[in-house]
Amino acid sequence: MRILGIDPGLATIGYGVIDARGPREMECISYGAIKTPAGTPIETRLNIIFEDMGELIERYKPQVASVEKLFFKKNVTTGIQVAQARGVVLLSLCRKDVPFFEYTPMQIKSRVLGYGLGEKSQIQYIVQRTLNLAEKPKPDDAADGLALAICHHYASARLTR
Repeated sequence: MRILGIDPGLATIGYGVIDARGPREMECISYGAIKTPAGTPIETRLNIIFEDMGELIERYKPQVASVEKLFFKKNVTTGIQVAQARGVVLLSLCRKDVPFFEYTPMQIKSRVLGYGLGEKSQIQYIVQRTLNLAEKPKPDDAADGLALAICHHYASARLTR
């Protein structure tokens, strides 16, 4: 199964694409980030996200996507902008008929690390080891995208037992 993991944001959207074959058998196909330039009007940034997401979906043809749920700490204004970008990501998936599943940061960490309070560096390390990558995926958002894909694979494996 080809899984597209997406870590939404306005400035940077991390993504990771994996092929999952067995309970622990996964291959990294691609990872990276969609970036939008600061200072650009929000409608332009959202359009960049929509177009780039469409290209990613066309290029990798995922069977399913895994998207991080929003988590607000303090800055509501930033949260609203991220929510708008996340909405564009979800619209892109819907337009291309890619079903998606949503996971909270704690669910992702629990499935990938084994506990829900891990650090970013731990996620990068486990993603690197799990996918047999020569180095830690960069930027952090791309590592998060891969972690989302791995998280969904582990979650879907549980459902099919």
